[in-house]
Amino acid sequence: MKHGFVKVAAIAFEVKVADPVTNAERLIAAIKDAAANGARVIVSQELGITGYTCQDLFLQDALLGAAEEALIRIADETKDVNALIYVGLPLEVDGKLYNVAAALNKGEILGFIPKRNLPNYGEFYEKRHFTEGIPEVAEIVFRDRVVPFGMNILFESDAVKGLIVGCELCEDAWVAKTPSTSHALAGATLIVNLSASDEIIGKTEYRTMLIKALSGRLVCGYVYATAGVGESSQDLVFGGQNTIAEYGTLLSQGKLFGNETVYADIDIAKLITERRRMTSFETTPVADYVILPFELDEELTALTRTFPRRPFVPEEETLKKERLEQILSMQTEGLKQRLRHIGAKKIVLGLSGGLDSTLALLICVKAFEELGLDPAGMITITMPGFGTTGRTYNNACEMARCANATLREISIKKAVEVHFEDIGQSADKHDVTYENSQARERTQILMDIANMENAIVVGTGDMSELALGWATYNGDHMSMYGVNAGVPKTLVRHLVRFYSEETSNAALSAVLKDVLDTPVSPELLPPKDGEIAQITEDLVGPYELHDFFLYYMLRCGYTPDKVYRIAVVTFTRKVEGEEYYDEETIKKWLKTFYRRFFSQQFKRSCLPDGVKIGSVALSPRGDLRMPSDASARIWLDMLEDI
Repeated sequence: MKHGFVKVAAIAFEVKVADPVTNAERLIAAIKDAAANGARVIVSQELGITGYTCQDLFLQDALLGAAEEALIRIADETKDVNALIYVGLPLEVDGKLYNVAAALNKGEILGFIPKRNLPNYGEFYEKRHFTEGIPEVAEIVFRDRVVPFGMNILFESDAVKGLIVGCELCEDAWVAKTPSTSHALAGATLIVNLSASDEIIGKTEYRTMLIKALSGRLVCGYVYATAGVGESSQDLVFGGQNTIAEYGTLLSQGKLFGNETVYADIDIAKLITERRRMTSFETTPVADYVILPFELDEELTALTRTFPRRPFVPEEETLKKERLEQILSMQTEGLKQRLRHIGAKKIVLGLSGGLDSTLALLICVKAFEELGLDPAGMITITMPGFGTTGRTYNNACEMARCANATLREISIKKAVEVHFEDIGQSADKHDVTYENSQARERTQILMDIANMENAIVVGTGDMSELALGWATYNGDHMSMYGVNAGVPKTLVRHLVRFYSEETSNAALSAVLKDVLDTPVSPELLPPKDGEIAQITEDLVGPYELHDFFLYYMLRCGYTPDKVYRIAVVTFTRKVEGEEYYDEETIKKWLKTFYRRFFSQQFKRSCLPDGVKIGSVALSPRGDLRMPSDASARIWLDMLEDI
């Protein structure tokens, strides 16, 4: 359970209607199987001890007594199970019958949570048998045991920081004022739901949407276990589609009518971080809640959860296409608004033939088209230097031609050589001054031409470069509007590829595909045999690793050891067509990431304007208010202890 992960399960078993003895046997087997698979919170269906479809048999003393005996047996036979367990049964309290969830832990019955909202419409007639539960918690005597009874009971783990579990039953999740809302505001980070949701056409999709929405709105994990095989088909059919969600994301779902136990690793630490970040989410101690402890043995949760290699890029193809279109539109709208506001009809863009300047040009093309501006107002400038190769130079020229943009060529070699003489820099000394002088000369050219043309300089640097500080201060670091500031490098590549596939301009498509095949490089060192000599990812590390690190550090608040753990889970799996990284390589570049992220904040503190695209952004005016002289020590120390 280190790093805040806890494995949960929504179990399935074949219920036998009105047979608590058989159901207890099957529940015990399913619970033990789930625990053997690592589940530490285990949830079963509504009224699972008796079956949901008993109808007027719920009024029979024989059934109620047998259900109580079954619960005692389940508690006794799971005393060695390392889990918090929820089972459903009918329970008589003070002459009234309640539909309850019983919470069990290591042989003890910790509490009974009654269902609040009893459906009595359509195919449901629960008020014929049951009484609505009340929030207030009282103590009742159950078979010589004193047990808390009431809706407002939460259970807090002694082994997983922040794991507080609340419970609701079926219809409780479908109403406007859900018990889970109160539970979450009282501190619950995990909600369990014991349900018996029958199937009618269209309900499956709605139910899934509902569960995802609840987990998102409440910033919690949500475990939904529902009735399936064995319930009476006299008038209804039950699909048994167990579902687990976390903060709006579906983590696991069984097949409809598959009667599957489903598992997921809930990230409690991430949920706590998210709530802490969201100042509008106010958890406050509630006087009428009772929070009871439950025991778990401390252990390292074996992760079965997967993490996207490229968290900034949607994995599902249809969604990816929609998202990429939206991102291009967002970048375009940002630039359009800036041009409209200042009345500019021209832009100046340094076009290198690399990925970032390519994407920036595509955004300019879209903005000029939508504003009805003359494409000749896109003044693209190629500025060959000491490291420029024929491949990138030719691609830059061809792209400008395809875009009907104005293309100017201004070599920086002579100006930089004069500058070297002025400052006493040897042209044979290929150090940081040699490189940065070229970047700053290019920026000066762009800025001055923008002044001459009454235009603005459109910046090309992306978010990954900003995170690593891989930009020359007051060189390519500076512009008048940065269209790529909210786009990480892995996403830049997908956007350019998407554009190449969607455009009807065959010549443009061809050059875009060659840009995609060109190694990422600042091209500031002389070529070797005409080829690029300076490969960025050889120097600072693979961008797919850095984007992964960036997302889970900033968006999820993960500690360095947790980032390392999930990176190892993700990148040491050998997947066809994907790069493989061993643990030492991951650790090496993760250290580089933290060192550069902290040391280079001063460059981000004075960024040009640029539109925010996703949930991670580095603008000092928005998401990242970070001191430029913050120490990275504690983050790096955590990696030394691995």
